[in-house]
Amino acid sequence: MSLHYLPPVKPSAIALGLVFNHGIELAVLSPIFGQTYQRAKASNTKEEFIKSREATSAIAAWGTSFVGSALQSYSVGALINATATLSYKGAAYLGGLIFAATAAPTFIAQIFHERRPLETVGVNVLAKLFETVGLSVFLTWWGTRTNPFE
Repeated sequence: MSLHYLPPVKPSAIALGLVFNHGIELAVLSPIFGQTYQRAKASNTKEEFIKSREATSAIAAWGTSFVGSALQSYSVGALINATATLSYKGAAYLGGLIFAATAAPTFIAQIFHERRPLETVGVNVLAKLFETVGLSVFLTWWGTRTNPFE
């Protein structure tokens, strides 16, 4: 498998984007980690805690969030490069389009079909806006091109 077909993105942009997005994901996932912490305090041994359902779900949530944040950072950086976005306004538009394409249908379904509480959906919308619009503006500020003179 050859990776030269993938658009190049500055590794530091991917790393900082990963930290940016992963921080947002951890803020949203904090209730899961709070339950895990309570279970760890209640368990008698480390082995009992490691085998618990809370530990397993926290590890799975952290791992998928980490991998997803890295992929999202690379993808947004590649889109910024491919569209030659140089301004913050253009980055915000690009992030808005990413949000509309990936997250908006889910939130509309959660409000009208699943009838979830608006507070819950609102927190998720805010987190997803930071992950899309915020990430694209942040990566534009940092720079994503491996060689900016090309």
